[in-house]
Amino acid sequence: MKKNNLFILPVFAALALSLPNARAATLFPVVVGERWGFADKSGKVVINPQFERAEPFVSGLAEVRLDKWGYINPAGKMVVNPQFDKAGPFSAGLAAVEVGGRYGYVNPEGKYAINPQFDEAGTFVEGCAAIKVNHRFGFIDKTGKIVINPQFEDAAGFSEGLAAIGQGGRFGFIDKTGKIVINPQFERAGSFSEGLAAMRMGGRWGFTDKTGKMVINPQFEDVHSFAKGLAPARQGKTWGFIDPAGKFVVNPQFEDATGFSEGLAAVRMGGRWGYIDKSGKLVINPQFDEAMPFADGLARVKVGRKTGYINAAGKYVWNPAN
Repeated sequence: MKKNNLFILPVFAALALSLPNARAATLFPVVVGERWGFADKSGKVVINPQFERAEPFVSGLAEVRLDKWGYINPAGKMVVNPQFDKAGPFSAGLAAVEVGGRYGYVNPEGKYAINPQFDEAGTFVEGCAAIKVNHRFGFIDKTGKIVINPQFEDAAGFSEGLAAIGQGGRFGFIDKTGKIVINPQFERAGSFSEGLAAMRMGGRWGFTDKTGKMVINPQFEDVHSFAKGLAPARQGKTWGFIDPAGKFVVNPQFEDATGFSEGLAAVRMGGRWGYIDKSGKLVINPQFDEAMPFADGLARVKVGRKTGYINAAGKYVWNPAN
């Protein structure tokens, strides 16, 4: 389950893509030479390449790096000056930032809402954020108040009302009061999506419901979360897609696969990535070295070390040769 961020880590770029309905629909990070700027959906540059790095817009702001990380608005104006060692996307009006090895949270004006004090910090989801203090994970609310004491060896953010936690080398789930609702019994566990969470037992992956009942028995070498009714699953060395009953609806045939987004899923064949539809039909031929999920009608792809964007027809909106 390597593509799923199971446990809270300061990995902010992936979180930016996962926050629902938060991305700005019109601007995409692009690279010209060695500088990052932003283009619109047609591929027209609207914020000149000037940054060492740039992440997608979330909640109207995007993280950019000029030696340090700061935030710009869609007009390209620096609204929070570069000052952070790391910076994450905004969610619920707050963003996790790191300064001098400690994590805190800032508001859209760049003022600290929660002072840097944590060893690690996640994004706010469902009113809570996972934090790490003294080698243990707990949860805070938006005021910085600890609502679930740091006591777990691992923790993921809340999803569908439950959060995966690690305790005693096993994983289970807690509710927002901190009560364990599914006892730690799994070797690994993912977050809930569409009512199911991936879990590993006996070296094999399956899925549990919110009562802890195994809905899909552990039988796969690897899985990703359900999205749009299907989940990538690996049987032997190849990936296919299963339904909530655990039945393959797209037979295992791919070297790797991601979940569906906007009707398409990235798959790897012959060492290259392309895209299939829900019937398993290849609609964009494998030709990319890397491929991200579609968002706002475009998908970020890489050819060699160059980054580009394609539309759902597989046509370049931003050519990796730029």
